[in-house]
Amino acid sequence: MKTRQEHDLLGYKEVPADAYYGIQTLRAVENFDICGVKLSFYPLFIDALAMVKMASAKANNELGLLSDELTKVIVQAGEEVLSGEYYDQFPVDMIQGGAGTSTNMNANEVIANRALELMGFEKGEYEHCHPNNHINLSQSTNDAYPTAIKIALINHNTRLVEVLKNLVESFRAKGKEFAHVIKMGRTQLQDAVPMTLGQEFEAYAVNLEEEIARLNQNAQLFREVNMGATAIGTGINSEPEYSEKVVRHLQQITNLDIVLAGNLIEATPDTGSYVMYSSALKRLAIKLSKICNDLRLMSAGPRCGLNEINLPKMQPGSSIMPGKVNPVIPEVVNQVAFKVIGNDLTVTFAAEAGQLQLNVMEPVLVRSILESMEMLEKAMDVLKDKCITGITANEEVCRAMVLNSIGIVTALNPTLGYEASSALAKEALADNRSVYDLVLEKNLLTKEMLDELLQPERMIKPQKFVKK
Repeated sequence: MKTRQEHDLLGYKEVPADAYYGIQTLRAVENFDICGVKLSFYPLFIDALAMVKMASAKANNELGLLSDELTKVIVQAGEEVLSGEYYDQFPVDMIQGGAGTSTNMNANEVIANRALELMGFEKGEYEHCHPNNHINLSQSTNDAYPTAIKIALINHNTRLVEVLKNLVESFRAKGKEFAHVIKMGRTQLQDAVPMTLGQEFEAYAVNLEEEIARLNQNAQLFREVNMGATAIGTGINSEPEYSEKVVRHLQQITNLDIVLAGNLIEATPDTGSYVMYSSALKRLAIKLSKICNDLRLMSAGPRCGLNEINLPKMQPGSSIMPGKVNPVIPEVVNQVAFKVIGNDLTVTFAAEAGQLQLNVMEPVLVRSILESMEMLEKAMDVLKDKCITGITANEEVCRAMVLNSIGIVTALNPTLGYEASSALAKEALADNRSVYDLVLEKNLLTKEMLDELLQPERMIKPQKFVKK
């Protein structure tokens, strides 16, 4: 393999000749073989890094710190990164020591080497365009890296919310389809009062729809960036006008309402926005998991369980029990939820671990959030496509359980009173009798009044009291 020799603070190394990354990226690859998930797994993050470098080059050019020629090739190299042409040149592990320096230098080196090519030079001829002197000009990892993270998270949130909206609509469609299916509602796994299966699925739609606002609200916190803070927020090695200019260019390049933090020393170690957004992901995961628990319960059986709904059959369920089919799609969503909850705890610990003027734990923090977003996105797509849209209702099973339930005695409370209704329920349970038969036998109500009160359809919404 052909190589080129590069040097850094620690000495010289041979870098693959065709690589756009350089020596600092190579050291990171050798040092951090940790989770196996590379920067290249998250194109939106690489795009955000390129946007930061492009905006910085334009700001430095306006300040007279970067020539027109260098600015032009740096911006062009950044645009080529955005096109996806160089994603494979970002091999650094997402979890790394150094507070993201390896990630920042990976971007600096790739853009520098592509810029060199555009000017007619060979990769590694950094005297003409240097990763630190030119691409990283007026920046530090401590402002460029978190700014890129935030841009990536805003853009990824947009994608995640679209998937969530589609899932909500699939539940809403089932709510309409099942609007006529009477079933028994349950509390604490015990019979409660009747409802419709449509009401149940519409409630799931509303429950998840709430999370769209929560995700978008928390993603807005990422709009605040600390560009120009450089190392610790004092702005050393940047000019006074740099922050304002680079933020303006970021707004134009990203089409996002990016704003500069009011206090850069405060903003540089602050990870509060990540904590808030991760908590919104956890909240969504918990809701999804609860819904999937319900789907597994309602489909339990089919002969010896509730058997109220049928989930699409996706694969044989056992290596030993013929005919068994398991609810594998809700199960996998449950497992994704557990992982998201665990990632949120990691984010919590990483945010707490910040010390003095910097939080060096941002790599594991961003890895955890991006993983949660990626897994939730895929899980919700799978849940919609392979489960929700194919659910069918066992209408007769649902209705029979309502009519056989002691829970319908609740409908008699306003007419007979709690004590009499409670006694009816107790006797019906003890003697395995129906509430209906006992009421008529005891002459508590006429058949006409009883039939009116115990219509399942009457018990699924508020009604005027019927007096005895």
